[in-house]
Amino acid sequence: MAREFELCPGRRIGGDQPCFIIAEIGQNHQGDLDIAKRMIRMAKLVLQDCGADCAKFQKSELEYKFNKKALERPYTSKHSWGKTYGEHKRHLEFNHDQYRELKKYAEEIGIFFTASGMDEMAVEFLHELDVPFFKVGSGDTNNFPYLEKTAKKGRPMVISSGMQSMNTMHQVYQIVKPINPNFCFLQCTSAYPLQPEDVNLRVISAYQSAFPDIPIGYSGHETGIAISVAAVAMGAKVLERHVTLDKTWKGSDHQASLEPNELAELVKAIRTVEKAMGSPVKQLLPCEMACNEKLGKSVVAKVAIPEGAILTLDMLTVKVGEPKGFPPESIFDLVGQKVKKNIEEDETITEQVVENHVKKVKC
Repeated sequence: MAREFELCPGRRIGGDQPCFIIAEIGQNHQGDLDIAKRMIRMAKLVLQDCGADCAKFQKSELEYKFNKKALERPYTSKHSWGKTYGEHKRHLEFNHDQYRELKKYAEEIGIFFTASGMDEMAVEFLHELDVPFFKVGSGDTNNFPYLEKTAKKGRPMVISSGMQSMNTMHQVYQIVKPINPNFCFLQCTSAYPLQPEDVNLRVISAYQSAFPDIPIGYSGHETGIAISVAAVAMGAKVLERHVTLDKTWKGSDHQASLEPNELAELVKAIRTVEKAMGSPVKQLLPCEMACNEKLGKSVVAKVAIPEGAILTLDMLTVKVGEPKGFPPESIFDLVGQKVKKNIEEDETITEQVVENHVKKVKC
């Protein structure tokens, strides 16, 4: 079983711990601090009854994430907040003081707060901000110098794997593990919205086999909640989903995000599935006793059997009987046994009528 570690103060992941749910606000706040606070509060109010986890943003220091030409290129998308990509990104980017304000607000209402550091300088700021863990976005998963520097900060890491290969993920593991053992991988496909045929949930199982000593999770960009619930059933210990207040808002992420009612439905479904996973031990449960008493079958005499007869299979059948007698799985064990009193046709075969019967213990 994957090892456990503390991702946030008092909240462990891995092993038998419940799935840690990240509400990814990202840049769905439209560059508006009040909307960002509303979204943090939404995540808290939706999740609190099921174990509030985390509201997450994306932090960039734009001149370190993009080169000049990337920032200067025209951006004519319907989702644009400026004439150039740089103007667009600057509209959506909160400054350091605003991040401090958001973190303080999250702490006041009682939900963990973090962000993806989208470049090395953003990681430096988030480290100073004292976030509980670093989220590594898929775009930096193969940025090995970034990974080394981030791992050396000593905070837990959640690493997405969109756009990567299994070979790259092995390299990531080999880089991070000796520096910082407290990390996990998320299966992810970087498409918005993500089509079901491109999700590849089986990668979760592949990661579990390839990296058995770290927790594995899922970052989803699909619509709806079914695939994310399935990921948890497959053992995802961290789940990240984008959230929004309105899917019709400007921005490419909104369509692949969950509105408040969907997020509430997702969290409830996950907690229900976690309860349903239960135990791998198959046995008669206390909740089944009433049904067993009412409908459970017993071995019954198919014909009248005289005292002293040796039981054969053609003397026996299985029915719901009154009183209860030998269970159906004992019928072959009864063959060759001697009866010590007359048994009427259709009468239940009980221990009292079989000579020297030794009850076999079920394993």
